[in-house]
Amino acid sequence: MKILISNDDGIAANGIRVLTKALAPDHDVYVIAPDRERSAAGHSLTLHTPLRVEELETITGAKRTWVTTGTPGDCVKIGINAILSEDEMPDIVISGINHGPNLGSDILYSGTVSCAMEGAMMGIPSIAVSLASMQSDYEDFEFTGRFVNSLLKKIEGFPFPPKSILNVNVPSLDEDDIAGVAITELGSRMFTNTYEKRVDPRGKVYYWMAGELTNEPNDANTDIAAVRNNKISITPVTYEMTKEDYIASLDKILCSDNACNWY
Repeated sequence: MKILISNDDGIAANGIRVLTKALAPDHDVYVIAPDRERSAAGHSLTLHTPLRVEELETITGAKRTWVTTGTPGDCVKIGINAILSEDEMPDIVISGINHGPNLGSDILYSGTVSCAMEGAMMGIPSIAVSLASMQSDYEDFEFTGRFVNSLLKKIEGFPFPPKSILNVNVPSLDEDDIAGVAITELGSRMFTNTYEKRVDPRGKVYYWMAGELTNEPNDANTDIAAVRNNKISITPVTYEMTKEDYIASLDKILCSDNACNWY
């Protein structure tokens, strides 16, 4: 299988290096990643400045490796449209391994998830992978790397729904302490919207985001509850945002009797 790996933590992050090393023995792996951390970049793209790309010596086991000055979304978009040859086109895009969870509606801000979504937008099966911990030592990611390799074997032939990705979050635990895999829905929010008002040494006011973990029932079928229960959460996520069940009722209100020119 040909795999394109990217991330939002940057080319030097331990997560992307562990993932590449874990997958390379069984697959043809290509790496295109930002030159620095781009966490919480969301689905932004570079439009008003040049997007520079440089090929590097390969990360352990990768066929080829590139670094860009762009966002996570840029990496996948330019990789598929301009960098990779026809023979290198990926069968799947994998974003990660992110250090830190990407759970609930907070995925809307996530560069890791948006990186995978870019692959899905181009019709390529895509997976976002996160380690639910702020620890970022190399060894912390090794079980997650092995899990992703096992996951690829399990889902071989799985018909990815169009416009969708799998969002994977792995608890930061020893392998023996993981309680299994849970197929989940997105939770609400991982953190509350709390800002601390502070004053710097020059007397200027500034704000620091300092949200606390939200409470969610442990028996909820959500990604947040699964990780709290020491399970690996796998959530199918789509960027198809149209609320189709509201179209008919809204049309009835605004365009009844074919009178849609009421303005």
